[in-house]
Amino acid sequence: MAVRLQQADEQGWPWLVAEQASRVIGYACAQPFRPRLALLHCVEDSVHLAPDCQRQGVGRPLLAELIAQCEARGATQMIAVIGDAANTGSIGLHRALGFEPAGQLSGVGWKFERWLDVVLLHRRLGSGAESAPRQKE
Repeated sequence: MAVRLQQADEQGWPWLVAEQASRVIGYACAQPFRPRLALLHCVEDSVHLAPDCQRQGVGRPLLAELIAQCEARGATQMIAVIGDAANTGSIGLHRALGFEPAGQLSGVGWKFERWLDVVLLHRRLGSGAESAPRQKE
């Protein structure tokens, strides 16, 4: 986790934290979707919440702010890679903030002693692919 935080900081992508009573209850971050230069302006988001804080209104402001900060940094596309097709909370959160289904990869993840389907969702940021991307500052 420390390496991911350091990389996000070095690359200029946001890492947001939600706290409640001095306790970290969730975070949202962005990282390059893939390391290829052609995909420089496409980011992948991650949103994680403490189990007792899910469906409490924490995820929506985190993801909304993440989207805004990525747009401000010149990202044109955001991809959500949800590691379990049964994670209806995460899928619903992303759909509520404008993400659209982009596909499902069957049985590619192994977690909790079972194979999982990965769900891909996509959201255009700013003008998306309609204009030339801004250079990173």
